Amino acid sequence: MLRTGWRPGPDSATDGPVLVSVTDFTVTRRRDLFGIARAAAGLRRAWPTLDGAVGLWLWTAPLARRCGAVSLWTGEEALHGFVGLPEHVAIMRKYRGRGTAEATTWVAPRFDETDIWREAYRLLTGSGATSGRSR
Repeated sequence: MLRTGWRPGPDSATDGPVLVSVTDFTVTRRRDLFGIARAAAGLRRAWPTLDGAVGLWLWTAPLARRCGAVSLWTGEEALHGFVGLPEHVAIMRKYRGRGTAEATTWVAPRFDETDIWREAYRLLTGSGATSGRSR
């Protein structure tokens, strides 16, 4: 599994609880991964301007035809605001029928990069392993 570096949002200095969202999209055809990755990178560039965004990592497992994000938010309202952005809606509509998506959320008591990535990685790999490769 490959992941991007941490991309902080405008609320990255929050010291309270954070909502963690882990998304996992498995494409039917591997060739769709490139388009999805390009679209995700575009959303990532806008991250510093998104209300309530603490930060995110994008990740991919190309041989397994999977990709997604681990994003942190100040709360449900901020996450729902992002999900409803026209750019996000357009991407989801374009790729909806090209694979399957899963999402998991939980509240972490505070932003701890190591602990949150460890739990996200465990969920994504279905293991107790704790290391992902940063890129």
